[in-house]
Amino acid sequence: MAEHNKLGKKGEELATNFLLEKGYDIVERNYRFEKAEVDIIAQKNDILAIIEVKTRSTTDYGNPQDFVKPQQIKNLVKAVDEYVSVNNLDVEVRFDIIAIVKAGNNYEIEHLEDAFYHF
Repeated sequence: MAEHNKLGKKGEELATNFLLEKGYDIVERNYRFEKAEVDIIAQKNDILAIIEVKTRSTTDYGNPQDFVKPQQIKNLVKAVDEYVSVNNLDVEVRFDIIAIVKAGNNYEIEHLEDAFYHF
């Protein structure tokens, strides 16, 4: 497995554990619909949190959250609309980003709630 893929996988594991510690239930991981992949679908109370995980080894080229692009957001929204519809859910949907930066042997985790809105 390529090094960047290992880092991404590690980031998703860290994000999942972070969410569990914050009282979220993990509903799905790596949910796919058409061109989109939703990294984590989590629920806390009546909020369905759609989590995009961005992990970087450095911030030299920008913060991890800066790499969520408009087309990706459009694809995520479409996938989540399908997920909510197929599962007949009546919940508030929130789009979050968990930004992770490797700092030596540690990882800095930032949870950005309502990071973007569906449009």
